[in-house]
Amino acid sequence: MGATTTDRKSAALSTASGGSTTLPPMTKKRERPTDLREACIREALAIIDAEGVEELSLREVARRLGVSHQAPYKHFPSRDHILAEIVARAFASFARYLNEQPHSENPHADLLAMSSAYLRYAKEHPLQYRLMFGTPLPDTEVHPHMMAQARHAFSLLCEALRRRSVPGKGTGDSAASDAAVLLDALFIWSALHGLSGISSGCTLQELGMPLGVIDKAAPHMLERIGSALGDPGTPPKRA
Repeated sequence: MGATTTDRKSAALSTASGGSTTLPPMTKKRERPTDLREACIREALAIIDAEGVEELSLREVARRLGVSHQAPYKHFPSRDHILAEIVARAFASFARYLNEQPHSENPHADLLAMSSAYLRYAKEHPLQYRLMFGTPLPDTEVHPHMMAQARHAFSLLCEALRRRSVPGKGTGDSAASDAAVLLDALFIWSALHGLSGISSGCTLQELGMPLGVIDKAAPHMLERIGSALGDPGTPPKRA
């Protein structure tokens, strides 16, 4: 009885594979993410982290996720919309981190603890920190929620400064008092941001400073900030 077509194909496969009839494994198709919106955000963060924000596009996000290039547009109308969401989440995470620091009965100590937390966050979360303070932001009028989170983070510092006011003493003109709080907050953020920025680069390590000086920079800055602001709870010294 002659060999069937199936038998001949099996024999051909056996000969081509050196006697084995095992078929090559099929390429596994990538599964569609169950939560496409969150998957897009995670992939966008990975692109920014590896290649920079300039390389971010919804088409590249779709390609990496293995979905159609139109799929991300169901959740984000444009590349700026997904970037605004990422930045807003970074500011929200930053605010939570600052707010989670223990509060005490000493507002001056709490303010310095919050300043120290700022430096830690910048060191522990460099990508989020870079997104907040080193990335050209999308149009804030089109994406107001992004700056709402930023204002919340800044308001925590302002509130910590207001808590330093000595009970029982008049604050005078409230507008002048509010302006003073904002100026002190800008002073603190500028100092902390400056140290965080130069610490993340290579220049500081290449200046040839004695061993241990760089490690003392943060405590020294916090001490200087405390001295500059003064401790309102400390009674004035008698002449």
